[in-house]
This record gives sequence, structure tokens and C-alpha cells, in this order.
Amino acid sequence: MPVKFLSFIILILFSSGVPSLSSLPTNPEVEALNEIREALIDPHGELHNWDLYSVDPCGFALISCNSENRVKILNAANKGLSGTLSPAIGNLTSLTEVYLQKNSISGKIPAELGNLPSLGRLDLSNNNLSGPLPDSLFHLTSINYLRINNNSLSGEIPVSLAKVPKLSLLDLSFNNLSGPVPTVQAKTFSVEGNVLICRNSSKGYCAAIQPSSLDSPPNASPGKQKSHRAAVAFGVALGCTLGTLFVLALVAWWKKKQSKQMIQDDYDHNHAEEMMCLGNLKRFGFRELQIATDNFNSKRILGKGGFGNVYKGYLQDGTVVAIKRLKDCSHNGESQFQTEIEMISLAVHRNLLRLLGFCITPSERLLIYPFMSNGSVASRLRAKPSLDWNMRKRIALGAARGLVYLHEQCDPKIIHRDVKAANILLDDYCEAIVGDFGLAKLMDHTDSHVTTAVRGTVGHIAPEYLSTGQSSEKTDVFGFGILLLELISGHTALDFGNKAANQKGAMLDWPVAG
Repeated sequence: MPVKFLSFIILILFSSGVPSLSSLPTNPEVEALNEIREALIDPHGELHNWDLYSVDPCGFALISCNSENRVKILNAANKGLSGTLSPAIGNLTSLTEVYLQKNSISGKIPAELGNLPSLGRLDLSNNNLSGPLPDSLFHLTSINYLRINNNSLSGEIPVSLAKVPKLSLLDLSFNNLSGPVPTVQAKTFSVEGNVLICRNSSKGYCAAIQPSSLDSPPNASPGKQKSHRAAVAFGVALGCTLGTLFVLALVAWWKKKQSKQMIQDDYDHNHAEEMMCLGNLKRFGFRELQIATDNFNSKRILGKGGFGNVYKGYLQDGTVVAIKRLKDCSHNGESQFQTEIEMISLAVHRNLLRLLGFCITPSERLLIYPFMSNGSVASRLRAKPSLDWNMRKRIALGAARGLVYLHEQCDPKIIHRDVKAANILLDDYCEAIVGDFGLAKLMDHTDSHVTTAVRGTVGHIAPEYLSTGQSSEKTDVFGFGILLLELISGHTALDFGNKAANQKGAMLDWPVAG
């Protein structure tokens, strides 16, 4: 079967009917995020997986999406970023929240931020931004929280500020702003620390207080001592009453919290017990994995992906393992965790990655695998010395056996959906092991395809899957064919160059000799 499988792949790859991958459209939001990444300086690699060739940005670090897979939140606060903020941020039209505070971003605030109709919260505080405040910011109809304090902004505050309908907090303190201050509707408003405005001003907004308190009430008349004492007594009584109510509410809240925690613990325990039945997996303790990875030391990272990092770990018995730590327990992360558990428990084969165990806490999800000492095929293709032809043939046949097992011998069959060199691992004997089942789908043998949101890596995705959303074993076959070409040529599917042959771009765009 593997020989027929390989022959079928080669026939598909070199037929004239294969469309050009370089002509396939990329996601405009992915393009916008990559323009933002290119304008920023990211010394700590926080934006490492913002890949121009991704199908959608929902697996990117620091990004949250809405139900339509559009970018909803960008949260890169306190990440050591510098450089400038690209105007391309205005192309993320579904953004509702942007948090970039406590970085070292410089340059002007892009006027294109005013193109975001749903933007409700924007925090650019504590950066090195300069230039004027864009008038477009105050034309946003949904903005209610806006902090641009502790920068180096200059010029006058736009008059349009007075017309912002939903603004509840506006902090422009500690800049170099000048000129008259428009009347604002925000409940909290401050221009404190702007010397050109507040040097000789006693206005309330220079003291960072509520606008409703700018006009101080007149002092009480000293002649009305009785009413004053009555007011004090009433205030004391009211304070005691409110204090008692607060204590009672605190006790009730604490009991409710304890009850919720017990429910959560029961859920996690029952959830784990259910998983214990899948493939006789071991449940690891979180502390055990902390020790194994030196408290998840960054030096132990083997790889990074959209759902988290993979660490090298040493268990107490000396076993070397790879530990995948999901970066969040949101819907997407939980779904990926469940998928890997279910798929790997169903599929047991010498050419498929074996799951050793898992760890569940209220805030953590981890998967434990055997350590693959020879890394991935992608890393070995770039390493020296290069793989010899016999080894490349063994890798191709091993990966083919694993895929044939998933497609023909599992019931229901499993569609991997992300076959590529980075997901083919090599054990101690350089035997090919198909891994990373986070995007896999189950499919009945009587079905011809399953329709899903497109996932995978551009350059490895079958064109018909990209255009229709219909995946089947044929989409895996296409990805395997690209893997074969990578094994034969030693190049990656996209973004490579061969100056001697003047070849660059998508692998399938190479001219075929003869």
C-alpha cells in the first residue's frame, strides 16, 4: 500500500492541473498583523508565530478572535516592544480592544486607528509616542476607555473630543500637550502633568479628579453647628451600617467562591478520570512537570506553536519527555487539548506519535510525549550533515505508513489536516513519526469529505480545501506530496531561493525540466 500511495502522490504533483500556490490569496488580517510585526522591534520573540502564510490569525500569540475568526483583541502590554505602530492596524476592522501599554513604542499614533468602528478600549500609555493627537481618534463612536498618558505627545487637544458619546475614561496626563481643553463627557478625565496646560491652572482636570467634582460645593456655614453635628452622627451611623453589610457580603462571597472551587475541582477530577480511560494514560502532577522542566525554563523550549510551547523534561525516573503546555485554557486551547487526547487514544501505530500522559489543573492543560531525539524532518533538512538518500526514503515510507493507518485502518478514519515536515518527527533511529494532531478530524468511512474552517499551513494546503473548506484524506495526500518534494529538493515549500537556478517562491511554481 505505501508504494501505491507514493506513486499516486508523484502523479498528482507533476500533473499539469495543479494550480499555482503563489497565486492563492492570503488573509488580509494576517497581512496587516505582519505589517505591524515588521514595524515593531520584538527582542523577546513575543510575536514569533505571526506567520504571513497562515490561513487565519486566530492561533497567533497575543491575539483573540471573535466567532467569525476575525481579530477582536490585541493584547501586547508590557512585552518589551519598541519600533513604531504601523498604520496597518486600521485594517483590523473588527478590533474591539487594543492594549500596548508599558512598552517602548515610538513615532506617531496612526490616524488609521480612527477606522476601527468597534474599538471600545485603547491603551497606549507608558510608551515613547510623539507628535499630535490624531483628530480621528475622537470620531470613534464606540470608544469608552482611552489611555495615552505618559508619552511625549504635543500640540493641541482636538476639539472633536467634546463630541465623543460613550467615553467614560480619558487619560492624557504627563505629555507635552498645549492649548485650551475642550469640555469632555468622560466621567474620569485627566491632563495632569502637561505643563503648558496646567502650569498656572487650578482646573480639576489638572489634578486628575472626576469632572463632576470640578465645581466644589460651598463650605458649610460655621454658624450651623447643630446641623453639622447631626450630619456627622448620621455619617457615622451610615458608615457602621455599610461596614456591617460589607462584612456580611464578603463572607457570602467567600463561601460562594469556595463552593465554585469545589465544583471546579470535581469537574477537573471527573474530566481527568474520563481521560484516564483513553489509552490507559498516566495523569501527571503539575509540580512534577515543573521540576522536570526546571519550572518551564525558556532554555528547555523545543518548539513554539499557536497553542503553546513544547519543553524538554526529565522525569524523576530519568525518562526524557517532551511536554506541550497550552498557553491558555480558552475555547480554542481546550478544543485542541481534547482533540489530541481523543485522536492519539484512537490511533496506535509505530509511525504515529504516542501520548504518555496529561496534566489538568484549573488553569493548566499539558500533554506529555516521548522525546524525539532527532527533532523534526524540517529541522534535519536544514542541518549539516544533510540526510542521505536512503534516510530520506525511510522517512517518506514511514510517514506514508502512518497516514495509511489513519486513513484506512482507523475507524472512524482520521484526517490529519496539517501534514508537513515540521510535524514529522524522528526518533532515536530516525524512524518517521507523524505528530501534532491538534487540527485532526474524525470522518466516517462512508463520507467523502468533511467541511470545516480552513486550518493548516499555506504551501501545504490543497487548493480545493482552501477554496471550499472540504477536507478528506486527499488533502493529507497533497500535504504528503509537498513533503516528498521537500525531501527530494532539500528546500521548504515556501520562502526559499536558489540563486543559481533563479528559483524562488512556491515550490509548485518551479519549472519542470524537459
